[in-house]
Amino acid sequence: MTKKIKVALLSKACVTRVYRSKLDEIVKQSDVDLTVIVPPEWRDERGTLPFEVTENAGYDIRVEPIAFNGSYHCHFYPGLRRRLYEIDPDVLHIDEEPYNFATGHAMWVARGHRCKTLFFSWQNINKHYPWPFSAIESSVMRKVDAAIFGSISSLKVFEDKGYRGISEVIPQFGVDTEVYRMPTNAEHNGSSLNIGYIGRLVYEKGVDLLIHVMTRMPKDVRLNVYGSGPELSALRELIDSLQIQDRVLIAPWMESDKIPSLLHTFDVLVLPSRTTAGWKEQFGRVLIEAMASGVPVIGSSCGEIPHVIGDAGFVFEENDSFALAEALMRLYSDISLRSQLAQKGRKRVLTHFTQASVASRTAKLYKSLAHNS
Repeated sequence: MTKKIKVALLSKACVTRVYRSKLDEIVKQSDVDLTVIVPPEWRDERGTLPFEVTENAGYDIRVEPIAFNGSYHCHFYPGLRRRLYEIDPDVLHIDEEPYNFATGHAMWVARGHRCKTLFFSWQNINKHYPWPFSAIESSVMRKVDAAIFGSISSLKVFEDKGYRGISEVIPQFGVDTEVYRMPTNAEHNGSSLNIGYIGRLVYEKGVDLLIHVMTRMPKDVRLNVYGSGPELSALRELIDSLQIQDRVLIAPWMESDKIPSLLHTFDVLVLPSRTTAGWKEQFGRVLIEAMASGVPVIGSSCGEIPHVIGDAGFVFEENDSFALAEALMRLYSDISLRSQLAQKGRKRVLTHFTQASVASRTAKLYKSLAHNS
């Protein structure tokens, strides 16, 4: 009988239940014994995201206290050394950027074990961080056994920084296409055009652009914004100043398991991200969730968005409100086009972005590392 590979996955992202469907797919690989280490909650601009309990998971879950919760760069897990002695993994997957203290600390703790290590990165801008984060990143790149990059542009950034280790380009998470599915006729939304946005309310996400575009839309078009963040008050003031309160809804962030049904209330999902000096869109996960759900998508040309959408939706030049309005009007006036894009989006997700595909490629890397010990 083949000895199982023991993998420990350290991931604050996995506090969210729907993301852990990837883990279910990984453990279907009969020779992977997986333990995921998560904090009891994670805090960011959306608020507090508590750990969402999973019943009858095929993997072990350890909830580990976290220090400096909410600090993206400085958080870490003080009890990680003890956890690793309990788990005794062959591979430690640190689901963090290499410049974060959590990654440096986990790499240091792993020195007391013979396990292989890898990190994950979405970083698609070549940033030079101040000490000590620059030193952490340099040390991690030298000592880690492998890395997973969420995009080709992220891989290129680290090649430019001097990383020469084992690498794979795999999105952090795919989509569970049984959860995110095409709507039934009963679920079809009957409004003329119901526009949706789900995400952070920050300047770089471009929600203000989407609100401005509503002044060019017919009166029966509605915009529904679900999210939270520092731009909330400014966006509400913008809606008031444009006098479109009766056509724009801003609602709080929803729990992950409510997103699939929410998507079915939209006729189109828009991600109008804009590049700033320190950020550009790293993936846009909500796009593939919408595409899997049979919802047409429109995205800006920012970062990875065009590569995610491909030919399954519309891409407009970022910050171009006229181009965004034109794309929305095409969908407003052509219901058959909505149907065509819905089918193309679903097909693209099934081909490139399923949780099963992401899990299979990730498990393959685990096995390669463990067998090369």
